[in-house]
Amino acid sequence: MSYEDNAKKEAIRWSKSLEKRSSIFQRGSKRIQTTINEKIPERMHSIVTDGIRSMIELSLTTSEYIRPVDVDPNWTFQEKEEQVREVIKQYKRAASVEGAGTGVGGFWLGMADFPLLLSIKMKFLFDAAQIYGLNVHSYQERVYLLHVFMLAFSGDEARGEVKRKVLNWDALPVEEKNVDWKTLQMEYRDTIDLVKLFQLLPGFGAIVGYVANGRLLEHLGETTMQCSRLRFL
Repeated sequence: MSYEDNAKKEAIRWSKSLEKRSSIFQRGSKRIQTTINEKIPERMHSIVTDGIRSMIELSLTTSEYIRPVDVDPNWTFQEKEEQVREVIKQYKRAASVEGAGTGVGGFWLGMADFPLLLSIKMKFLFDAAQIYGLNVHSYQERVYLLHVFMLAFSGDEARGEVKRKVLNWDALPVEEKNVDWKTLQMEYRDTIDLVKLFQLLPGFGAIVGYVANGRLLEHLGETTMQCSRLRFL
């Protein structure tokens, strides 16, 4: 069996796994997170939300996240994925170091981690997309990448609709290729808030930041690869 056949089978298994309900631990974490969020000053919520919105809007309106990536048009699909795996390693390392650095400083320095980590994730998405052959200068393809991002960080309720769009992107009518900003912001925050709150604790936050940021980037990398397999194979 070829590499492409194996990759496609793995991606199909992955897509089916998205239909499973979150674990009891994850659902419990969501309830805890909601309780904690209610006690957090509105100023903090506003800073995080504004940062997320601004960084994400940049991905659609500017070339902020586009950097030259050496891509050989003769690469096989396997060679492309080998390159993507290397990019994941690089960005995972960068995310972990950034998380540890901001985690050392406690509350306010930890707050800076939200936009910094989001920027790293967006840059990774655009790099990986170029390797797979996406035209990252196309507005619709940028919207597609935001849906891949949303799929990686969506909860049970939103995941089904996002998955439908991502896995049927080329067949979607143009009017459905839009960004639900409110859902994107809320799902992203709800997915990462609980673990990131622990990063705001002085000292302990450095360890949490290092581990959590690396895992979040790795999760985005896995989602990006599987979505790309289902679209291009």
